[in-house]
Amino acid sequence: MFESITVIGSGRVGSAVTARLHERGIAVGPGGGLVLLCVPDEAISDVARELPVGPWAAHVSGATPLAALDPHRRRFSLHPLQTFTRARGPEQLDGAWAAVTAETAAAREAGLWLAETLGLRPFELADSARTLYHAGAVFASNYLVTVHRAASLLFDAAGAPPEALEPLMRRTIENGFELTGPIARGDWATVEAHRAAIRAGRPELDHLYETLAGATVALAT
Repeated sequence: MFESITVIGSGRVGSAVTARLHERGIAVGPGGGLVLLCVPDEAISDVARELPVGPWAAHVSGATPLAALDPHRRRFSLHPLQTFTRARGPEQLDGAWAAVTAETAAAREAGLWLAETLGLRPFELADSARTLYHAGAVFASNYLVTVHRAASLLFDAAGAPPEALEPLMRRTIENGFELTGPIARGDWATVEAHRAAIRAGRPELDHLYETLAGATVALAT
């Protein structure tokens, strides 16, 4: 659909996207039929206003509405539902899902084409649902980092190796997030023992444990 694409931004997402487009034989440089903004969310509106109107415009933000691309009307957004690192390349895109938000059939076609070209699995997302969707992504990725760091602090306090947690976390995903452990068993004595041990050894994690335990009871059992 696009023989050339202008990618603005060379951060973690922009560099992976650019590398994948090169792999697919898409020319990347000035004057592209699509201008893809891979810039920080707070910069999207300013950059969009500086672009000449005419080519398609799109951004890769998860939470930013399409209005940020004003004054462009040929526009869409494509958010790769993936976490990226500079230590890896375009293979980070392989098989990940992507939210496509579009206002017209032509924009939807463009967004789906770009997703498939990048090796992503697209789904359509309403512009009004973007913030709720992005909050879900934050739970799944960012807060996973928080939980891992909290668990690592407890392991460190217990004299256990924090790296031993990673196979456990991976297997939890592989097992389809099946809940095991004391709350699943209704073993409240162990939960109370956890609370006492955390208050004694890592009191800064007491509130987090209480919050997660309460959420697990409410949502997962």
